[in-house]
Amino acid sequence: MTVSDRLIRHRDQMTPTERQLLNTLLDDYPIAGLGSITELASAASVSTTTVARMLQKTGFDGYPQFQAALRGELKQMISDPISKRNVWQNDLPDEHILNRYSRQALDNQTRSLDEIDPRDFDGLCQLLGDPERTVFIAGGRITGTLAQYMYLHLQMIRPHVRRVARGGSWPHDLLDVKAGDVIIAFDVRRYENATLQMTQMCHDKGAEVVLFTDQWRSPIHRIAKHTFSSRIAVPSAWDTCLPILMLIECTIAALQETLWDSVKDRTDALEMAFDRTKLFRKFL
Repeated sequence: MTVSDRLIRHRDQMTPTERQLLNTLLDDYPIAGLGSITELASAASVSTTTVARMLQKTGFDGYPQFQAALRGELKQMISDPISKRNVWQNDLPDEHILNRYSRQALDNQTRSLDEIDPRDFDGLCQLLGDPERTVFIAGGRITGTLAQYMYLHLQMIRPHVRRVARGGSWPHDLLDVKAGDVIIAFDVRRYENATLQMTQMCHDKGAEVVLFTDQWRSPIHRIAKHTFSSRIAVPSAWDTCLPILMLIECTIAALQETLWDSVKDRTDALEMAFDRTKLFRKFL
């Protein structure tokens, strides 16, 4: 459990001033908690006593322990593939890689889905099911493959879906963004500056931001209407995308049923195009 998860879990037991402090922490997480206790209290317009009381309420022995946990998370958030492998290599069980990797990956997938609030998922589907909104989809160096996968399916389900290119041409793709549109961003550690810039520009134009990220959360979460955090750490130098992919497929399945009449018409038209171009082999 991340520090933010731990704090959020106790939100209902917090006083109004403690919730004010929590919001300050989450707005600039984890950086807001890395300064002195006085600086954090000042930023949240609360007393240092409020800071100490909230941390005690959420299970921390004091501010030093809280900061140590945040620094540990920050180290994980910015770690490169070699650092990730170094974390795992001394703790791996003596068993075949198929077992130890798949067990962790499947556990990540189960826990990630269990932690999603169904109301947030329904809110996402409601946004994407509105044909009046144009949906823009952006990913990074690795997560771009997830963005492409979601784009191809959404394009079959509904009109007005755009894939935001990587590289120097992405500002061109965002010229037509308007208030009420949706930008879906995929951003996991080490968090790419270009993806943050894309979403910030769309947010400034009044677009709704949806973020698919990891358990430490991309900085984009501060401007996102919906944030879906997945557990991605596995015994490997590279993170797993399985939990995020599963959530994408759940979204596709939900939208397909909600918009079935439209989906059927678009699929029929697409199949006619496939037949005409002989894209797929026919066995009859």
